[in-house]
Amino acid sequence: MEVCCDLEVDVNGEESFMVNKRVIASYSGKLSKLLGKSKGSTRNLKVVFHDFPGGAESFELISRFCYNNGSIDITPSNISLLHFAALFMEMNISVSGARNLFEKTEKSLEEMRYWTWSELLIALKQCQDLLPATNCLPLLEKCLDCIVGRLALASEASPCPSTSSPDSSGIRFSCDTRSTESLKTSSSRSTWWFEDLLVLDPNLVEMLVKSMVTRKFDHVTISRFLFYYQKSKFYTVESDAKRTIAEAVIDMLYILDQSSVSCKTLFWILRVVQNMNINKSSRNKLESMIGSQLDQASLDNLLVPSPHGINHLYDVNLVLRFLNSFLRGGTAKASPMRLRKVGVLVDLYIAEVAPDPCLRPSKFLALAMVLPDAARDSYDELYRAIDMYLEVHGGLSEEEKMKLCCLLNYEKLSEEACIHLSQNAKFPSKSAVQALISQQVKLKSLFHATNNPKSYGDSPLGVTEVDNEGRNGHDSNEQRVLYAGKLDLLADNEKLREHLHGMQWRVMELEKMCKKMQTQMAKFTKSRVLSSHSHARSLPKLCS
Repeated sequence: MEVCCDLEVDVNGEESFMVNKRVIASYSGKLSKLLGKSKGSTRNLKVVFHDFPGGAESFELISRFCYNNGSIDITPSNISLLHFAALFMEMNISVSGARNLFEKTEKSLEEMRYWTWSELLIALKQCQDLLPATNCLPLLEKCLDCIVGRLALASEASPCPSTSSPDSSGIRFSCDTRSTESLKTSSSRSTWWFEDLLVLDPNLVEMLVKSMVTRKFDHVTISRFLFYYQKSKFYTVESDAKRTIAEAVIDMLYILDQSSVSCKTLFWILRVVQNMNINKSSRNKLESMIGSQLDQASLDNLLVPSPHGINHLYDVNLVLRFLNSFLRGGTAKASPMRLRKVGVLVDLYIAEVAPDPCLRPSKFLALAMVLPDAARDSYDELYRAIDMYLEVHGGLSEEEKMKLCCLLNYEKLSEEACIHLSQNAKFPSKSAVQALISQQVKLKSLFHATNNPKSYGDSPLGVTEVDNEGRNGHDSNEQRVLYAGKLDLLADNEKLREHLHGMQWRVMELEKMCKKMQTQMAKFTKSRVLSSHSHARSLPKLCS
């Protein structure tokens, strides 16, 4: 027996095999070429392979094939090893005719569509293990295509869920004797495969998802799988692998329909990767996806702590990037309702960060100015946030205070807010005057509109009544209803008139207060002129 074993084969440094060179060379073109160069040698020869696909296990399989006269049982569990070993060793038709291993594996692969779910997973896992040393992408793509095709069928006639891993000794078939309806709820019918595909590496998950998207697979299910994949894998891998997984998941979520990815999921991913050094491209994609759904976010979502080295309590720059992403789609694309929801959210956020003593006025201004005026129906919340900010930042200059006051649209301040502002010592006096003037104009216009009501003949009701009187054959009941409607309108108008008389009195009081403040400001200005002579300054203009 020892005489026949005249060739030593070292496979990737893992293990050495003593084989008969004539038996192996009769099936392998590569080995035949190597041994042809050493004809005439009587010594035992040694061949060293450094990149043999599948290593020692794979070489042992092809040795059995050669010693068994070109015959071996090809199964899903060994087909990948045999296929790529045959390709590497040039075990093709030109060397051994019809008994060549490569052609046998090719024929077996053509039957892949008939394999069970478990067999597909085993073959896919084996291909994955051969990467990146072997160029097995074509076979990988074929396996993934069969996997996706099986999943597409499963959405209509769901196969039984997995109960063990692909590496277990038992082979699972696509279904068993138990009723699938008794095993799965409606939710599990679309997610039974999640656990099985956790064996895939991130690069294979990317290939899988792209294939699913091409096959018009449900994007909601894909996004749920990606979230499940990341959450599950994070329990078992190191920090570097976590970063790779997170980047792959973000990149895949980005190619899906954004309505299929929940805002809650995106914020969970954001908090997980906050301290990871993920690449800039993936981070930008994540922030863009969150920004596009900012109207679905809550205040707690936005309260992200600042990165290390930043003095702010919360990451204001991150929220500004979210807002820019939201607006990048164009306010025309954002419905008025979505815009107002974001406006309310931003005002709540500004009120939350306003007490931060490290928040610079420029950041406060940036937060308040980023949204258009249409995002706010009322400026009361922003006024309260500015009030709180001035309370904490007492050392601001008059110019900085005026910049903050210019954020307000006084016409959208409530009566209570205007009165509070006019008496607020933290605000510059001219902003208080402008608030009073704005309130005065609103009350005057409202009072004027009430003192000059339209005649009933001009109203739709009056026209209807005149028309009805001119028509013949109408019921007297209809006329009584119209008359009653007229009486109700007169009563409502009288109540409104009484209310506005009371408001007129308040307007007069506000005018007196305004004149008093203007007199005090004139005296103050005059004293400044006398004391500073040529260095006097005129009062700055009111904010528009």
